Amino acid sequence: MDYIIQSLEEQQVSRELLRAIAEFRERYPVEEKLKPRIIRPMLPYYGRETFEMAAAALLQGENILLTGTKATGKNILAENLAYVFGRPSWNISFHVNMDSSALIGTDTFRAGEVQLRTGPVYDCAVGGGFGIFDEVNMAKNDAVSVLHATLDYRRILDIPGYEKVSLHDAARFIGTMNYGYAGTRELNEALVSRFLVIEMPMATEDTLHYILERVFPDFRKEGLEQICGLFLDLQTKANNNEISTKPLDLRGLIGALKTVRAGLSPRLAIRMGIVNKSFDLFEREIVEDIVMTRIPESWTSAEIFGASCIVHSPARTCCVRADH
Repeated sequence: MDYIIQSLEEQQVSRELLRAIAEFRERYPVEEKLKPRIIRPMLPYYGRETFEMAAAALLQGENILLTGTKATGKNILAENLAYVFGRPSWNISFHVNMDSSALIGTDTFRAGEVQLRTGPVYDCAVGGGFGIFDEVNMAKNDAVSVLHATLDYRRILDIPGYEKVSLHDAARFIGTMNYGYAGTRELNEALVSRFLVIEMPMATEDTLHYILERVFPDFRKEGLEQICGLFLDLQTKANNNEISTKPLDLRGLIGALKTVRAGLSPRLAIRMGIVNKSFDLFEREIVEDIVMTRIPESWTSAEIFGASCIVHSPARTCCVRADH
């Protein structure tokens, strides 16, 4: 059994919902050329209630917006949803140069004539994929106008100079947004009304245990407790505005733990993955103090993963196999 589906069953996600998702996959087969875009997530998403809300909305043809603070698993959930629904996915990041032509497409000269060089929103709409709008609250006005049309209930993409394109019945869009990032702004009411909004819960001890034990099956109990405690301590400090959210980096923590498995000292690894994410000297000292209370300087990789933890193959640490 696929480990992503198995994880959902272990979390007791509604059987009726999983059955409806399976029927969705059968109803909308994917073209052969798009199958490479069906990407298996590195991690299963942990959070039954949140997954059920998101899946139910997508099954009913709605688009969803995942909001919340940093390190709440927004992108992991989006990737899991696309994979479980069996859809090709397009990840669309709203950087400063992302405008309407980059989203829909632009004219290009090909085979002796002017043709449309399609963009990711067009490809997703026609191919019946799941489009993931990363940091949608950084979108410029020009890009927002495309979102208004794409997410509208009429499900029609109007391309100037070309014919209107109807969205594939299986096409869905998932927006993600963090609060307070540089360059972000409030979403206007018209755009928000086109989504069902899900507030992502903050990481808990259970969540962290679930994630880290699946990435690192050989985690020692004491090491796991201290690493999870370190992340939760940082989360508490960030929530109380004692530090920024820069050190609150789950990707950075997992990356640091990979270097520990390669034999690096846990303190040095955490410095790379967590501490040095703060560029303010005062904040860095606070984070360093938190690390010192959780990770003794005398610790080696053996305290985290055991005596025979050194692994040279990146495949062993960067993905979770079904037999785990």
